[in-house]
Amino acid sequence: GLEKRLDVSVYANPKFDAYQMKEILKGLEKGLDVSIYNNPKFENSQMKEIRKGLETNINVFKYIDTKFDAGQMKIIRKGLEAKINITKYVNPNFNCFQMKEILKGLEKGLDVSKYADIKFDAYQMKEIRKGLRAGLDISKYDDSEYEWKQMRKIRNRLEIESDIKCNRIAT
Repeated sequence: GLEKRLDVSVYANPKFDAYQMKEILKGLEKGLDVSIYNNPKFENSQMKEIRKGLETNINVFKYIDTKFDAGQMKIIRKGLEAKINITKYVNPNFNCFQMKEILKGLEKGLDVSKYADIKFDAYQMKEIRKGLRAGLDISKYDDSEYEWKQMRKIRNRLEIESDIKCNRIAT
């Protein structure tokens, strides 16, 4: 930082570890307002997600909160960058994998309310999302009592039945 004539006073602090300092330095090098994230309460990986959001000029204040881990912050950031309404998954009770499944559904224009529920794990969410994408009747398996592998079997069966019906109609 000193070699690049940057204000190292913002991170030359024993409360920061070397990785946190590096993230602050990267922000300074890019001319970002590092005061937004130069707080020892953020892990370096959280700092990185905030920095990346600042680089793409999104509203990072939607996810600057220690209740979100870096993985959750990343998925929130990705949604903001894609200009998607993130309110369906900005919930610290969803892990980053659940958030990612909800984001994938939103990106495809699906009704994620069918699976954006903490009772479903990410694998279950994926099976419901795939069923919605295929236009299947997900009510046959959108029950959290089913393990994701059971959901997959039911979804696969429904897809086969749907293909058979489509072939009958086409002939």
